[in-house]
Amino acid sequence: MVTRSGVRRGESLTVNADDFIEICDLCYRYAAGVDGRDWTLLRSIFTDRVTFDYSSLTDRPAVELAADDWVAGIKPMFTALSATQHSMSNPRVTVDGDAPDTAVVTMYLQAEHILDPDDPSAWFTVGGYYSNRVVRIEGRWLLCGVTLTIRWRRGRPDVLTIAAERGRSAGSAA
Repeated sequence: MVTRSGVRRGESLTVNADDFIEICDLCYRYAAGVDGRDWTLLRSIFTDRVTFDYSSLTDRPAVELAADDWVAGIKPMFTALSATQHSMSNPRVTVDGDAPDTAVVTMYLQAEHILDPDDPSAWFTVGGYYSNRVVRIEGRWLLCGVTLTIRWRRGRPDVLTIAAERGRSAGSAA
C-alpha cells in the first residue's frame, strides 16, 4: 500500500534538511547539557517520559523514567566528575514513512569521563554510538528514547561508580 507521500507502509525516509539540523542540534544539546552541567538545558530536550537503554554500559535493562527523575539521578555522578566530553559525529536521521513526526537518529560517540585530570589512570573513555528516538511535539523535536551501544572501552570503568558515590555523599552532606 502506498501512503500520501508515495512511500510504502513501513519504509523509512530521509528527513528534510531543516528537520535534520534541528534533530542533530537536539543531540548536541544533550552533550552540551551533560558536559556543561546545565541541567535545565539537558531537561529541555526530553519528552516527559523517556526510555533509557544503557545496558551495553551498565548491564542493567532499559528503563522508562520521568525525564525530571533521570536528570536528577545523573546529576550527582556528573557533578562529581572533574570533566566530561561527549563528542558525537556522523549523524544519520530517518523518519518512519507511516509516522512523519517520529524519527531515529544514530550518531557515533566518544565520551571521556575524568575523575582526576592529573591522573590518567582515573579516566574512563567509551566509544560506540547512540541510536535515539525523537518525536515532534507542537513543532519541536524532543528525545523520547536514548539507546547507547558501546563498541570499545579504555581506562577504568569504576570511575563512574566512584563519581556516583562521591556525588551522592556530597548531596547528602549538603
